[in-house]
Amino acid sequence: MRAIVTGQVGMDKKPYLDAVARFAGEQGEPVEVYHVGDLMYTEAPDVRPGKILDLPLSRLNSLRRAAFKDVITGSADERHILVNTHATFRWHHGLFAAFDFDQIEKLHPEVFVCLVDNIEVVHHRLHAEHEIDATLKDCMVWREEEILATELMSKAVRGSKFYILSRGRHQDTSRSLFRLICRPEMRKVYPSFPMSHVVDMPDVLAEIDRFRAALAEQFITFDPGDVDEKLLLDRAVAAAKEGKVDGWLEVAPHAFGGSKAKAEPIRVRVREVLDIAGDIDGQIYMRDFKLIDQSDMIVSYIPELPGGVPGLSSGVERELQHAFEHTKEVYVVWKPAKAPSPFITETATRVFSSVEEALTHFESAGMFAQRNLFGQ
Repeated sequence: MRAIVTGQVGMDKKPYLDAVARFAGEQGEPVEVYHVGDLMYTEAPDVRPGKILDLPLSRLNSLRRAAFKDVITGSADERHILVNTHATFRWHHGLFAAFDFDQIEKLHPEVFVCLVDNIEVVHHRLHAEHEIDATLKDCMVWREEEILATELMSKAVRGSKFYILSRGRHQDTSRSLFRLICRPEMRKVYPSFPMSHVVDMPDVLAEIDRFRAALAEQFITFDPGDVDEKLLLDRAVAAAKEGKVDGWLEVAPHAFGGSKAKAEPIRVRVREVLDIAGDIDGQIYMRDFKLIDQSDMIVSYIPELPGGVPGLSSGVERELQHAFEHTKEVYVVWKPAKAPSPFITETATRVFSSVEEALTHFESAGMFAQRNLFGQ
C-alpha cells in the first residue's frame, strides 16, 4: 500500500511514522518511510535546521519538487511506503499548498491519512521547534485546512481512500496506521461512548477504557477519545467561573510526544482556550462524523451511572443516528438494568449485554482478521 501521511507542523510525525515502520518490520512487512522534509534539507545543505519554511516560495517549491521526484523514483519497486509530508503551510508567507497534483498522480497513493492531535500539544511542539508566534486559534484553523486539503488530494486520485487518524494522546495509534497500510481487509470500527459527563467517575471510565482496548485489539479503530480538547475547554470554563480567566492551565505532557517537547510541561492560557471554544465544538462535530463515515461499523458502550441511570449522552445518541442513516452496522453494548428505548433498539443492528458477548458475536460472524495475518 502506498500512503501519503499529512498533518500540520507541530505533529511530530517523523518518530511516529518511524515507529510504524519498526512495528511493520517486526511483523515481517517492510515499510519504507520517506520524510519529504528531510529530503528537502538534503537538497539544500546551506539551509539551517528549522529554517526551510522561511525560504522564498519559489525555492521552497523547487526543493519540494526535487524531493518528491526522489520519492517517486526511489519507491517504484516498494510494496508498502509511507510518505511524510504536508498538504498546506500557514507560515510567514501566509497560507500555501505543500504539494503538486502532477507529482501526486505519478506517485499514485492508494491511501491518504491526515494525522491530528490535541491542539495544545501541537501548539507546544510548534513553538518548541520553530521560531514562530502562532495562537491556539491559528493552529485550529491550520488543522482544519490540512484535513480539507488532504481530502481534496485524495478525491483527485481515483480509487484512493482518505482517513483522519489521531496520533494518540493516551494510547499509541501506530498499530492502527500499520493495519491501514498493511492489513486493509481488517474491519474499521468507531468506538462510541460518553465522555465529558463521566470524567469524574473513575469506575465508569475504567469500564470504558477496557471497552476501547478490547476493540482496538481486534479492529482498526478510529477512537474519538484520542483527541480530548473538550476536557481542556471544560477546565478553562471552570477556571473562568472562578475568576481565573487570565490564569494558566497545566496540561500533562503528551504520552507519545517526541523530540524537544516530550518532557516539558505544557501551560496554556485560560483566555486563549476560551477564544477557541467554538472551534473545539465545531471540529468535534465535523471530525467525529467523518470518523464514523470512514468506518465499517459503530460499536457503542452505554454504561450504567449511579442511580441506575443509562450513560447515554446526546453525543452518543447523535453518533448512533448518524451511523444508522449512513447505512453503517450499528452495535450497542447496553449495561444498564433499565431496558433501552426504541430509539436504540430500532436503529441498532444488534444490542449486547456485555463487551464479552459482543466480541463473541463478532468472532463467530467472522469479523476478526486471522491472528496470523496481523501478528499482534
